[in-house]
Amino acid sequence: MTEVELAAIPAGEVELRDARRRMRRTVRLEPFELGVYAVTREQLSDVLGVASPGTGDPDDPRRPATDLSWQRAVRFCNALSEWEGLDPAYRVDGDEVSWLVDSDGFRLPTEAEWEYACRAGSTGAQYGPLPEVAWTAADGLSAPQPVGGRHPNLFGLFDTLGNAWEWCWDLLDPLRYGDYRVFRGGGFADDAWSVRAGVRRGGAPRMHHDDVGLRVARGGFDAVDAAQGWSLAADRERAVDDGPLPPGWTPLR
Repeated sequence: MTEVELAAIPAGEVELRDARRRMRRTVRLEPFELGVYAVTREQLSDVLGVASPGTGDPDDPRRPATDLSWQRAVRFCNALSEWEGLDPAYRVDGDEVSWLVDSDGFRLPTEAEWEYACRAGSTGAQYGPLPEVAWTAADGLSAPQPVGGRHPNLFGLFDTLGNAWEWCWDLLDPLRYGDYRVFRGGGFADDAWSVRAGVRRGGAPRMHHDDVGLRVARGGFDAVDAAQGWSLAADRERAVDDGPLPPGWTPLR
């Protein structure tokens, strides 16, 4: 299997925006590691022992693994941890998934980790000119391109913008969208408005889309139910909040 290459991401701060509640919050992050590239078809196939889904040339092993659900992304993380002799980061009981925050195994990044790593010190919508750093609708593509084909950001990460959206650990909005999980970054068919560090979308844990993949993280923390901008208590609080929807949002029915 091609090695999953990780970059060391230093401690720092990132400001996250909650559009529905019109709130901003600053998250202080501890150091962690994040994949230099999105997980590829070859890696997914080798670790899970199944043919990798996705669009584009199936014989190109360096295309990002896409068309996979959040549940499969979690399964991949646990399987990769076992492959590497690490303690799995997730406890899975049917559709219920719990993050074992102190584990050193592979996992999905939190939203705060993802946005901080994507920005790599940039405060703009993109960390560089899109034609240089991202595959987008402007390139007229019909499928994601092999990873690493455009310039990286200042943390040495490729394709955090464009090419394929990437699943994160966090819930999108538990009051309005139930168990929907966040994906970030924009895809090969998206325009510049969507291919921005701050844009968030999501889908149900078993949904899969031809432009959504994953990038793995590593790093364990001392807290039990909170880490790196995520908190189980905050999830539960948002699930009972009855604040207004922002323009364009539709409740899950």
